[in-house]
Amino acid sequence: MPTADVIVLGLGAMGSAAAYHLARRGVRVAGIEQYTPAHDRGSSHGRSRIIREAYFEHPDYVPLIQRAYELWRGLEQETRERLLIMTGGLMIGPHEGVLVQGALASARTHRLPHELISAEEVQRRFPPFRLPPSTVAVQEPNAGVLFPEACVRAHLDGAAAAGAALHFEEAVRRWSASVDRVEVTTSRATYTAGRLVVTAGPWAPAVLRELGLPLQVERNVMYWFAPLRNGQAFAPDRFPIYICEYRKDAFFYGFPALPDGSVKVAHHHSGQWCTPDTIRREVGPDEVDRMRALLAGHLPDAGGELQQTATCMYTNTPDGHFLIDRHPQWGTVTIACGFSGHGFKFASVVGEVLADLALDGRTRHRIALFRLARFS
Repeated sequence: MPTADVIVLGLGAMGSAAAYHLARRGVRVAGIEQYTPAHDRGSSHGRSRIIREAYFEHPDYVPLIQRAYELWRGLEQETRERLLIMTGGLMIGPHEGVLVQGALASARTHRLPHELISAEEVQRRFPPFRLPPSTVAVQEPNAGVLFPEACVRAHLDGAAAAGAALHFEEAVRRWSASVDRVEVTTSRATYTAGRLVVTAGPWAPAVLRELGLPLQVERNVMYWFAPLRNGQAFAPDRFPIYICEYRKDAFFYGFPALPDGSVKVAHHHSGQWCTPDTIRREVGPDEVDRMRALLAGHLPDAGGELQQTATCMYTNTPDGHFLIDRHPQWGTVTIACGFSGHGFKFASVVGEVLADLALDGRTRHRIALFRLARFS
C-alpha cells in the first residue's frame, strides 16, 4: 500500500504551504525535509521578508499576491499568531528605472492605491532617508513584513494538525516516477505515493538534474545594524519597507526596526554563484564595508553597530520569474523552484497552486508566466 497520496519533497516556504493545502483537502501527505523545521540553511529564514503589491517584476504577479495576502491573514486567524505587519512600502530609484517603472505599471494595470513622490517628499515623510534629488519613489500602502520562520512553522503545524506525516532530518537519496506511482528513498526509509511535489529550493538543480533546468544558485547576505541615532524613526509605525535602485539594475532593500531595535538591510542579488555545498557562510569585513557605504549615502542613521549577519540562497531563473509546472515527462510530479529571490511572500498561494496541480492537473490561478516550456 502506498505510504501516502502525495509526497512533498522539501518543507521550506513552498513545501510547508503545499503540505498544508494538500492535507486540508483530506489528502494523505508525507512531507520530507533534510533539516529541522524552519531551518536556516536554505532560503526561508532571516527573521523578516518583504511583502508588496505594486509588483515591479510583472503585473501578472498582482492577483497572486492579493490571494497570498488573503491566505496569510487566514493563517494568522487560524494560528492566532502574528505573521504579518503592514508598514507601507517605497520603491525608490530613477524615474525611468526598472523599479519605479515596473511598480507604476503594476499599480496602473490593477488600479492599486499608490503615489509617485519626489526625493524631497520621501525625506519629509520618512526623515532617515537621504536621497539624490533626481530620485523618485512609488509609495504604496499595501506592503509590509512577513516573519518567515513563524510562517513556515504555521504551515507545518497546520499540515500536521490536518493529518500530514512530516519527516525531518531525512536526506533524499533518489526518487523515481511512473505513470501512476512515485517512490522516494531517503537516508531512513523508502516512501511511495500516487503524486510527488518537488519544492527543493537551492537543492532543486540536483534533485531535478535530469531536466537540465537553467537554474543558478546565488549567495546573498543579510545584515542587521543598530541605528546610529534616531532609532525611534525606524519603528514599524513610522518607517516602511523599501527597495532602492541605487544604480542601473542594482538594488538594496530594507525594513523597519525589529523588536530588538535592529534594522535589517541587504543587497538584492550579489552575483556570487554557489551551491548548497559550496556556499560561504562567513561574511567578510569587506562585505560589511560595502553595505555601510550604501547606507551612508541613503540612510546614514541606519549604519550603527553591526548586530548580526546571515547568508541565504537565491535560486535564479534566466528571466527572474518562477518555475511552477508539471514535470514534462511525468504527470505524477509537480515542480516549483527558481523563485529568484522574491518568492517567499507568495508561499501561501503557491501552496494552493501546487495542491491544485498535484491533484487536478490545473489551477484557476494565472501561472502561464511560470511554465517550464519557456525554457524549451
